[in-house]
Amino acid sequence: MSNIISSLGGGSGVDTTSLVSSLVEAERAPQESRLDRRQDKLEAQISAYGTLKSALSEFQGVLSPLANADTFNARSVAFPETDIITPNSLDAGAQTGSYQIEVLDVASAQTLVMGSNSDQKAALGASGELNIQFGAWTYTGSDPTGFAVNDGKAALNITIEASDSLKTIADKINDTDSGIQASVMKVDDQYQLMLTAPSGEDNALQITGNDPSLSGFEFNSGSFASVTETQQASDARLKVNGLEVRRQTNEIDDVITGFNFTLNKAAEGEKLNFSVDADTAVAEQAIRDFVEAYNSLYETTKNLTGYSKDENNNTVRGDLATDGTAKALIRQLRNMVGTQVPGVESGFTALTNVGIRTELDGTLSIEEDEFSAAISQNFEEVANLFAQNTSSGNNYVDVGTGTRITGTKAGNYNVEITQDPSKGFVTGNAIVGTLFDTPLDTSAGDYSFQISVNGTKSDTITLSGTYNSADEVRAELQSLINGDAKLKAVNSAVDVSYDSDTGTFSFISREYGSSSKVSFSNVGADMANLGVTDALSGTVGKDVVGTINGQAGFGAGEVLLPDLESDAYGLNLSIRPGAAAEGAFQINFSRGMGGELTRLIDRFLASDGVIASREDNIDNQLDGIQDDREELDRKIAIYEERLTAQFLAMEQVVSSLNATGDSLDGILDRLPWTAQNG
Repeated sequence: MSNIISSLGGGSGVDTTSLVSSLVEAERAPQESRLDRRQDKLEAQISAYGTLKSALSEFQGVLSPLANADTFNARSVAFPETDIITPNSLDAGAQTGSYQIEVLDVASAQTLVMGSNSDQKAALGASGELNIQFGAWTYTGSDPTGFAVNDGKAALNITIEASDSLKTIADKINDTDSGIQASVMKVDDQYQLMLTAPSGEDNALQITGNDPSLSGFEFNSGSFASVTETQQASDARLKVNGLEVRRQTNEIDDVITGFNFTLNKAAEGEKLNFSVDADTAVAEQAIRDFVEAYNSLYETTKNLTGYSKDENNNTVRGDLATDGTAKALIRQLRNMVGTQVPGVESGFTALTNVGIRTELDGTLSIEEDEFSAAISQNFEEVANLFAQNTSSGNNYVDVGTGTRITGTKAGNYNVEITQDPSKGFVTGNAIVGTLFDTPLDTSAGDYSFQISVNGTKSDTITLSGTYNSADEVRAELQSLINGDAKLKAVNSAVDVSYDSDTGTFSFISREYGSSSKVSFSNVGADMANLGVTDALSGTVGKDVVGTINGQAGFGAGEVLLPDLESDAYGLNLSIRPGAAAEGAFQINFSRGMGGELTRLIDRFLASDGVIASREDNIDNQLDGIQDDREELDRKIAIYEERLTAQFLAMEQVVSSLNATGDSLDGILDRLPWTAQNG
C-alpha cells in the first residue's frame, strides 16, 4: 500500500495522496460523529444511574431507624449519682414510671475448696463419678445439714479417672458450661481445687461421689469434712417502690422491664429515686430527617430526569430526561409517599395525617402545629404509620416475622386454630399413701430407670438419697433427668410435677408437637413405690392445626406457618394452648411507611432489579457502539483501498499519455517525405 500511495501524483502532478485522505475523512466523519454522540449519551446515563443509586442508598439509610419500632420505643432515665447501683442499659420499650430502689443485700456465690495435692498436674488415683446438684443449703452452725434441690438447673455427672489431676478435673467441670467456675490455686505448698458456683441462694452445690476415692471432693450433709466452704450462697435483696424482691445475681434485668443495672453494695435505709420516661424526641428527629432526606433525593432525581438551571441560568436537560425507566422509578417512589400505607387501616394511615404535606413543587413540608399535636397526643398511631407492626386478635397467639418477610403482603388475615399444640407426657401410678410418713431412703433399694424424651434414651438414672416429701423426690427427679448427658446433648428436657390429690408423678416434655413424647424402660423394682414402671403408657404431643385466610397452615409444634404460596408467607404464628377456644380471629401485618419505602428501594437496587437491568441494557448498547466502530473501520479501509486503486489507475493513464506525447515530439521532421526548411 505504501508503494502504491507513494506513486500517487507521480504522473499527474496532483497531490492525490492528500486528496484520498480528505475523501476518506469526509466519509468517516459524519458516521463517527453519530457514534460519538450516542456513546457520550449512554456513558452520561450510566453515570447518572450511579448518582441515582447513591442518592437512593443514602435515603434508605435515613429510612432504617424510621422503619424500626425501637425508634418509637426509645426511653430515657434520670438516675442519681451513686456507687450503690450502676445502671448498665436501657432498652427500647422499657417500662416507664417513677421508681425507688433500696439495696438490702447483694448476692454472693458459694465457694468450695478441696482436694489438696503438692502437684496440680499429678495423677490423683481417684476414680468414679462426681454428681453435682444445685440447690439451697440450710445449716446447723456452719455445718450443711439440709439441701433443697433447685429443679430448674440440671445436675452434673463428672467422670473421674485415676489418671486425672486437679487441673484435669477443673477442666472437666469448666467444659460443662454449667456456670461453675473451677480453678486450681496454690496455698502455701499445696494445690487445691476451688469451685465457685453461680451466685444466688438456690445455686449452691451438693457434691456426691460414687466411690470412696472421691470422698475428698464430697460436700453433702453426710460428708463434708474434707471440703472447706469459704463463702456461702445468698440472694440479692432489694426493695422496689417498697416491695421486697430477691434475685440470684447482682446484675438485675427483670425487676424493671428493659432496665439493666448492677448492685454494688448493700445500703439499707438509703433510697434511690429515679424515673424512666418515653423519649419521643428520637422518633420526632427520625421523621424530620426523613422529610429532609426525601427532599434532597427529590431534588437529585428532578435534576437527573428533568430540566434545571446552571450557574449562568441556562436550561440544562438531565441525563435521564428521556429515560423511561428512571422516570417510572421516581414516579413509584412519589406515589408511595403520597398514598395510604398498606396494612395500616385505622388511626394515622398516611403522611398527611401527621401534618406532612406534598407541596406543588413535589417536595415535602411539615405543618408544625399538626405534627406536634400528633407526636404529643397520638404517638402510638404515629409509630404504626412509620414502623413495622404486627398484631393478633387472640391472646394466645403471637405474630412474628421470618426471613421471607420481604415477600409478605401487608394487611389483615383471618385465622382459625382448630387444634392447640400439646406436649408429650407420661403419668405414673399412685404412690403408697404412707410412703413419706418416714423419710424415704432410696440408697438401699433399686431406684434406677432409663427415660426416653422426644426419641432420645437417657443413661441409667438412679435415686440414691433420702427424701422427706414427694416434692423433694419431684425436684430430684427433674434435676437428675435434665442433667443426663445424652438428653442434654439434644436439648431434650422434662418438667416433673406431683399431684397431691391423686398421688401421681407426671413427666412432661418441654417440647410441643408430634415428636414430643416420654417413656420409661429398664425401671428398677423399687421405682414402683413412686408409681413408675416399664408398663406406663405415655401420651404423644400434638402439632398445632389451623388455617390462615382459609388455607391450611403448616403446624410444627407450637408454630403455625402460612402456606408457601400464600400472601401471608413470611409470618409465623406462635400458638399457646387455649388459642382454639377463642374461635376465629384476625392478625395484621404492616411494614409502615419506613418499611414499605425500604422494600421498594431494595427492589430498585437489587442485582436483578430495574436499575441493574437498565444498566445492563446500556452496557450492551455501548458494546454495540464498539462493534459499530470496528465495522466502520473495516468499511473505511475498503473505501480507502478503492479510492487509492482508482487514483493509481488514473496516474498510470496519465503517465502513459505523457510517455506517448514525448515519443511524438519531432516525428514530422523524421518522416522521409517531409521537406526540410532551407
